[in-house]
Amino acid sequence: MAVRVQREDFDVGAELAALTAGRADIGGVATFLGLVRDTAGGQTVGAMTLEHYPGMTEKLLAEIEAEARDRWPLDATLIVHRYGRLEPGDRIVLVATASAHRQAALESCAFLIDWLKTRAPFWKLEETAKGGHWVEARESDDAAAARWGKSDKPAR
Repeated sequence: MAVRVQREDFDVGAELAALTAGRADIGGVATFLGLVRDTAGGQTVGAMTLEHYPGMTEKLLAEIEAEARDRWPLDATLIVHRYGRLEPGDRIVLVATASAHRQAALESCAFLIDWLKTRAPFWKLEETAKGGHWVEARESDDAAAARWGKSDKPAR
């Protein structure tokens, strides 16, 4: 398990190489790479600033990752999420899951992204020609996360 919240960019190839190094038991790796878009809601986005509460954010990401490990037979996982001011094309998040079988890797990766999008404590400020505005939660993200149901674990 690896969960990191950082300002710095990351190298996707290096991250995946480290995740699978020396692991002949892994049969499939699923990944998601999130990038800053240059448009949102019909407006051009010049930059996005992500804020979070250090300590709380990492704890919650680790809980989400633990939920994925409880649901699927995973051999390795990685969540790298950036914060700070990012421009269009910059990497925001990398999620990778590895398992002996592809289905577990694919499903758990989708689960992690859906739950990160709705449960991770990040706040996003988009900069547009009309000024800055905080990004609101979207119903479509909530619907995507809802397909996974609730955890059987008690709230932490």
